[in-house]
Amino acid sequence: MKLLKYTAYLVILVFLITMAGCSIGAAPYYLAGTKKQKKELIQLSRMLEDQSRTPESNFIVIQEIIKILHSTGNFEKLNLFLTTYVEQNSSDSFDAYYLLVVAQDYLDKGADPFAVLYFERILNNYSDLLVHGTSVHYTCLSHLIKLVKDPDVRINYYKELLARFKNEIDPGPMYYYLAKTYEELGEWDLAIQAYKNFLKYPDTKIPGHLDAQKRIKAIIDFYDYRNKNWTMANLDDLVKAIKYAIRRRDYRRLSRYRAKVNFFAISWEQVKVPANNEFLSNLSVFMHQRISYAASLDRDSNAKEAYLKTWGWSYRIRTWYLYFRRVYFPADPEIHGQWEWAGIYFGDKPFSGAE
Repeated sequence: MKLLKYTAYLVILVFLITMAGCSIGAAPYYLAGTKKQKKELIQLSRMLEDQSRTPESNFIVIQEIIKILHSTGNFEKLNLFLTTYVEQNSSDSFDAYYLLVVAQDYLDKGADPFAVLYFERILNNYSDLLVHGTSVHYTCLSHLIKLVKDPDVRINYYKELLARFKNEIDPGPMYYYLAKTYEELGEWDLAIQAYKNFLKYPDTKIPGHLDAQKRIKAIIDFYDYRNKNWTMANLDDLVKAIKYAIRRRDYRRLSRYRAKVNFFAISWEQVKVPANNEFLSNLSVFMHQRISYAASLDRDSNAKEAYLKTWGWSYRIRTWYLYFRRVYFPADPEIHGQWEWAGIYFGDKPFSGAE
């Protein structure tokens, strides 16, 4: 359906161009509206034919033509008028703005490929200018990062926005989405660098990802930790190893299986934060007596995370649920998808799942 709509646009444009002869002087080709509006358009057209006029004075006239044609809803005629004017006045310093009006019109009509075509044409072929205090190139880039699907191309637009308009934007979201785009391409080192730049703007809010700062910091901490030898390919093997260490009250062995970054130790209702280092370094203090564990994993365990109930710890809360999760780390295929002991939940688990 979209292809048919875009084809219809082209047919209309070709027809109008054929009828008009592409001449600014042939005013009737873009006449529209009421009798009064048509009269105004004729007068404005004659003003444009005056060879002594400057681009600045023409800009004022063309703004009036845009206003009239917008009000009549004749966007095809408006776009034809503007593109014809630009073609016949290639040295006009306001050409980028006139093509921007065309691009915006296609965007408003849902003709995204045509909008992208004009946004890119402006960036590649026309000098930037400020109109009503806003950079034309900035407007184009802001739309292109949302419209262009090719991540290789989109990356360049993010980088250009950051290089040229860093003072006009919040760089935080730009670095975040730049990192996401690098991820699409599998460029993990570049993604991490972009994420590190994102963390330099702690006040940045990412819509739909309120925990973005904390989550990205955890990813970077994991990325930067060199020897990730606590992970295991098989969850059952990891659980068996931990059960053995608990049964032997071997806190050194138990500590060896603990994740060395982003490990948490909290009650169920708390927000996940890294565990206190003093607590982690003194696990032996809580293993003075026999500690028991469930024969199997908790019923709420699944393919991505798992829980093992243990009890009898020498701690103010004697029941601990050991939490395991799959490692998400595509940057290293040997680590990605393995399992780690990632934390401890203190106390009895709140009810969830089926009986």
